[in-house]
Amino acid sequence: MVGTRELRRPVVVALQTLAVAACYFGAGRLGLLRRLTVDGAVFTPIWPPTGVAVASLLIFGIRCWLGIAIGALLVVVSLASLQLPAIGIIAGNTAAPVCAYLMLRRLGFRTDLSRLRDGLALVFLGALGSMLISATVDVGVLVLTDKLAAHSFWPVWLAWWVGDAMGVLIVTPVLLMLYGIRLPLHPTRWKEAALLALVACVLVPTAAYSPISLLFLVYPLLVWASLRFPQGGSVLCALFASVLATVAATDRVGPFERLSDTALMIKLQAFNGSMALTALLLSAVITEQRNTRRSVELACQDLVEVLEHLTAGNASPLPAPVDDEGKGWRNEAP
Repeated sequence: MVGTRELRRPVVVALQTLAVAACYFGAGRLGLLRRLTVDGAVFTPIWPPTGVAVASLLIFGIRCWLGIAIGALLVVVSLASLQLPAIGIIAGNTAAPVCAYLMLRRLGFRTDLSRLRDGLALVFLGALGSMLISATVDVGVLVLTDKLAAHSFWPVWLAWWVGDAMGVLIVTPVLLMLYGIRLPLHPTRWKEAALLALVACVLVPTAAYSPISLLFLVYPLLVWASLRFPQGGSVLCALFASVLATVAATDRVGPFERLSDTALMIKLQAFNGSMALTALLLSAVITEQRNTRRSVELACQDLVEVLEHLTAGNASPLPAPVDDEGKGWRNEAP
């Protein structure tokens, strides 16, 4: 039995590594389908592999870092030959998610995102903080190897950083939510869920492709999803809306028509960022409040049971008093 377990563990680790590498590569190819240009440099508004990498580390642990590195290598090789800049980019794309995982684990991060502190930690440490590493290393390598002009460092760095951060804010919560699902499902509000999905399929494309700026209409939808389906509805709506907004922006249609490259990037990333923060933090707040109320209700139920038990004990017949000789008193008629 011990020998079987020792043989099984390396096989499981190898399969997890290959799965993470495949998912990272697939997410990278999807992200490269939509690109924008800033100062002549091409970047992706949302880089899904960072979200895949952070979620994989939170689910499987630090041992899957090799799968992230292999996935980054495959993405880079699919675009260009393996040279010194490519090696630096692979290192930066691997180090940033690992740093995010280490900081989140130190803070006691919960993958169910059931507390506000978990949502804030994912935003400020997992996304905004850790992705500074990948943006700085990747763009710095391009400048040092003369692949990018020095005066373009900060605009490209900002676009790179925001794209990596958006991948964590939008993709990681969805993957953690899917990992936490337990079968069989017992939907209690499936009619409302179907109505929410129908409204999203009509409202989000209208807001993303309308020549009038109607992107603000997405926020009431996120509030509805967060209030009624905080465990997954809001993040799924945010993912759907961000994908359609990115497609509209890269096609330069709807509210993104006739915008300059810089203005288009600012408008798109401001929308994606504010929407992701609204969905993630509002869902975390509502989930935490519901869990707190449930804990209070359970404590009240326990208290009621204890009081009922004590009351029942006091209502039991009292034993007859005894005299000094241990004989019971008798109430005799005079």
